[in-house]
Amino acid sequence: MARYKETDKDQGQFLAVNSGEQLVQGTFDYTLNDLIDRKMDLRIFDRKYNNDLIGASAIEPSILLKIILSCYNMGIISSRKIAKMCQTHMAVKALAEDTEPHYTTISNFISGMGDEIEKIFNEVLLVCNELKLVKGKLLAIDGCRLSSNASKEYSGTNAELKEKHEKIKKVIRDILKKHRENDKIGKEEKEKDGKKLRNMRKKQTKYLSF
Repeated sequence: MARYKETDKDQGQFLAVNSGEQLVQGTFDYTLNDLIDRKMDLRIFDRKYNNDLIGASAIEPSILLKIILSCYNMGIISSRKIAKMCQTHMAVKALAEDTEPHYTTISNFISGMGDEIEKIFNEVLLVCNELKLVKGKLLAIDGCRLSSNASKEYSGTNAELKEKHEKIKKVIRDILKKHRENDKIGKEEKEKDGKKLRNMRKKQTKYLSF
């Protein structure tokens, strides 16, 4: 009779992790982190904060931009779920520099700084798409897909580059719109997830109880 090691999926673990090592060179998250830290001018966000003398310190816009766009690239478009990823997903935790923004912080950032976010995301996605790092559901918002022939457009005429900017801008606007909509129906979304789980387990019982 076979004997196997006992395991516990619910057992918490304490792990020694270097956050910086979670961002592997040549990946979307590594490039996103590098671009925002070294190339992007984020001073456009400063005017929205007025807490240098009073009030609690805020999470840096650079961190919020990184975790939001990283999650978008994984198809996650909800402030609650993005906040959860900051606790559970190692690459997102690294981008968050081990902060854990509350979902309302993420939601308020998306709602209050749409124009500024759109500009930064546009520039990041132009570069990441050129490097063929943009993948997954991010490209399929309302059927608007970025061209697979990215290098030709990126190095082409001003008209082609402008067209590419507009195409990416539409993708970003659609995602931000969807994000705001998801935040408004957060409770309904949670209920749907619970219903899906119950249905899945019901089917498991039905088909595996024989």
